[in-house]
Amino acid sequence: MQEVIRARGHEHVSAEHASTFEVTTDDYLTPAGDCILAIDADRAPADFDPEFVEACRDEAATITVEIEANGHRESVAGRGDPDLEFTNERSAVGRTSDYVDDRTVVVGAEFAAEGFDRELVDALAEGAEATVTLTVE
Repeated sequence: MQEVIRARGHEHVSAEHASTFEVTTDDYLTPAGDCILAIDADRAPADFDPEFVEACRDEAATITVEIEANGHRESVAGRGDPDLEFTNERSAVGRTSDYVDDRTVVVGAEFAAEGFDRELVDALAEGAEATVTLTVE
């Protein structure tokens, strides 16, 4: 099962955070938002299909987040968790830790914002349109 978010980069995308990455519906980004990869998202976790959400609540589930922008693509895999809520109406956050809140869409991610391909990050910093695809297996 998949969920797709359309968003865009921003000049302040730095992707330097060591434990999280984020896509937000906010239409702005300050330099402090070093985990944010894309803004102005057309969907948030609260918009996801209930079947997708339920599949993500399995500890054995593998959740993959793929971000594509301007021909550059990066995927990061993590796992599901019974406590995932998918209720936030603003932001989707991937975490390398096991921490869960209403924004969390994947835990135990292989890497965070700082691990994303630098060419992809550069494209996002130039404001490229982004497609974020979440897949659960």
